[in-house]
Amino acid sequence: MAATRGIDVSVHQGAQDWKKHIRGGVTFAFAKASEGQHTRDPHFTMHIKAIKAAGLVPGAYHFAWPNQSATVEANNYIAAVKPHAGKGFVHWLDLERYEDGRNYRGRSAAHIHSYVAHWLAAVRKAFPGQRTGVYTSRSDLSAGHVPHGTTLWYPEYPWGRNGSYSKAEDHSRPTLPQGHGHPLIWQFTGTPLDRSIAYLSAAAFRSWAHGGPAETDPEDDDVAYRTSLGKTKEQSLPWGEFTPITWNVEHGDPQKAHADGNHPGYVAPATSWADFNGRLVISGTQPGDSVQVQYQVHDWKDGKSHGVWTEIILDHASTSGSDFLPVPFSKGLTKGQHVYVAIKPMPGSGGADGRSAPKVAEGRWTIRQDVK
Repeated sequence: MAATRGIDVSVHQGAQDWKKHIRGGVTFAFAKASEGQHTRDPHFTMHIKAIKAAGLVPGAYHFAWPNQSATVEANNYIAAVKPHAGKGFVHWLDLERYEDGRNYRGRSAAHIHSYVAHWLAAVRKAFPGQRTGVYTSRSDLSAGHVPHGTTLWYPEYPWGRNGSYSKAEDHSRPTLPQGHGHPLIWQFTGTPLDRSIAYLSAAAFRSWAHGGPAETDPEDDDVAYRTSLGKTKEQSLPWGEFTPITWNVEHGDPQKAHADGNHPGYVAPATSWADFNGRLVISGTQPGDSVQVQYQVHDWKDGKSHGVWTEIILDHASTSGSDFLPVPFSKGLTKGQHVYVAIKPMPGSGGADGRSAPKVAEGRWTIRQDVK
């Protein structure tokens, strides 16, 4: 399996000999930029300038405090990296619990999941077209803290202080819990530096970082097909019930997995893993309302559903008259299954009497599925 090498640095590391790292096969390097609502890493500017000057794939990360405001924390990170970010820059949320739990204290799994989704959405909005992902552990994934479909950078140290790039490259790729598949990047040791491998060739990793297709598929040798759907027509969302979204625009559909016209979902063209991403803009809500996003996977036969599997991926608290909802998800599909995104708006304590139902104002949905 193709792999490329990388490191990450923070205030705990001084200036690096980047030429030496490159001679050792390093292709990418990420630097800590910020933490919480106000903290900045004092070595970030030094590190990121040197990383970019060395010609490595650059990136930055923010250490998360999910018991604080995702919006304020995202703004802290955005301000820190904005002078340095650009095409090919990768943004990471470092989601890990302090040993005493102080950054998770008082937050449920659902709250942390929502925090992650909102932080990622804010960073994507600030840096359109640039890659985002989450660095997180098996325990956080098992607890349901990370939305499905998120690109993952995963730490696990099977050799303790004795890890090496060659050992990691010869080792099997980690398998993650809760249907998260495999990480794109594996951090296999923290000694003497945090070192990682990405499961792409160097050229493919650069292509991925720039938003383009990779030269090899990160999972296996299947061909990755992409379907890209859009929504430009308003759709009413009745209060208190899940309504499947109707996608009325096709930006790309090589496997014809979406029927022409106003078809509500995606039809799996093969039995394989599928990754979903996108966003929806909801209008007509007000502070105190909430909106849930649900994925529905139907077993389809003879033109109708013969059973449905569902998962709520987002429980969003409205703060204004317009809500920006990320819709990432991943799942293994069986050929012929139908997949829908459904939205349920719920009124606040004042109820919905006399209020018009919210509407989906616009949206975009992309699907990547491996097809033999």
